[in-house]
Amino acid sequence: MATFDLVALLLSLAAALSWINFKLLRLPHEIGLVVTGLAVSLLLVAARHLLPGWWNDAPVAAMLSHVDFTDVVLNGVLAFLIFAGALTLDLQALRRRAFTVATLAVVGTAVSTAVVGVAFWEAARLVGHPMSFAWALVFGALISPTDPVAVVSTLKHVAIPSVIETEMQGEALFNDGVGIVIFTVLVGYASGRGDLGPGGIALDFLREAGGGIALGLVFGYAAYRAMRSLDHYQTEVLITLGLVAGTYSVAQALGASGPLAVVAAGLLIGEKAPQDAMSDRTSSYVTKLWTLIEDVLNSVLFLLMGLEMAEVSFGASAVLLALAAVPCVLLGRLAAVSLPIPFRSDIPRALRNLPFLTWAGVRGAISVALALALPEGGPKSAILAATYAVVIFTVVVQGSTLKPLARRTLERPKGEAA
Repeated sequence: MATFDLVALLLSLAAALSWINFKLLRLPHEIGLVVTGLAVSLLLVAARHLLPGWWNDAPVAAMLSHVDFTDVVLNGVLAFLIFAGALTLDLQALRRRAFTVATLAVVGTAVSTAVVGVAFWEAARLVGHPMSFAWALVFGALISPTDPVAVVSTLKHVAIPSVIETEMQGEALFNDGVGIVIFTVLVGYASGRGDLGPGGIALDFLREAGGGIALGLVFGYAAYRAMRSLDHYQTEVLITLGLVAGTYSVAQALGASGPLAVVAAGLLIGEKAPQDAMSDRTSSYVTKLWTLIEDVLNSVLFLLMGLEMAEVSFGASAVLLALAAVPCVLLGRLAAVSLPIPFRSDIPRALRNLPFLTWAGVRGAISVALALALPEGGPKSAILAATYAVVIFTVVVQGSTLKPLARRTLERPKGEAA
């Protein structure tokens, strides 16, 4: 199947299922696409078993067999979606919440990895699908970072205090680099190819996270200066597109964190460019372009995530373990978001917000992509089943119930509208 045919089929399906959701289901857009994508997947699974001849010639089956989901996410749409999220984040508000965001993104991800790993390891033993402790920690690492795409998409439909929104978006944008470093180290260790020494972990983190942020700031500042030197909205729009693709590509080639590089570049452009580098007309075009990119790529990504279920098969014990993974991940999330509370000046309010922050830990395509990238054989199928279960639960169940939970639990600062 040609690349154009793949894109055409995905966009056509996304448009059709989005129409069905809007007319019939009335679910939030991203949740509706996951649900309808899963429904199509179930039909495809049934067709694969009942009509094998038709399955082999079906265009959707051909598309799924040609799509490398991990490559699409990690080396494709992720860069553009993360930049779109970073571009609109208030950098001044992020600075004020820097300690909390850093605690959640770095320490919280590590703590969640450990808590989820221990709970998942014990759950695997109890359901009769035992695995090594190292592989259980691998699952903890790939599922602990909240997904920036899913978090930003979910928060669009929920009215929450601006402080909490900043903390959640900042955490989701920065914790991918931390999670991927931990994931890479643990996969090497679990496969017998790596060293889990603290020195190696520190160097990996410094190279990937620190190098990515530094590279993003350098490229972002160069783009800002280029935009400041002219007033031509077509060129400035192209500069933002080139900045994302170029920064992510160079970071990946140098062994730095592409997501963190794009976050740094997006925050810099979003903060400085509207002040003195873009006219009102240019700013309007840039904002509308990146809003459109975010909406279209989100639609395709959430649909593809649902469709990919048709290509995955699980055993009975793996299904039980997948169901057990959901409370394990919620426990890890609770541990992570509890970390900053002792350092808060408003501890009673922070405790009141704890249920919402725990329930709002949405996972998405990044976790699925990392699970699909695991070495074939061994515990991959069980980890993949658990990852899908958690992602679907967080997007569909948690995402659709966040609004009433926010109304019931969140305490708003005085003067801030509900």
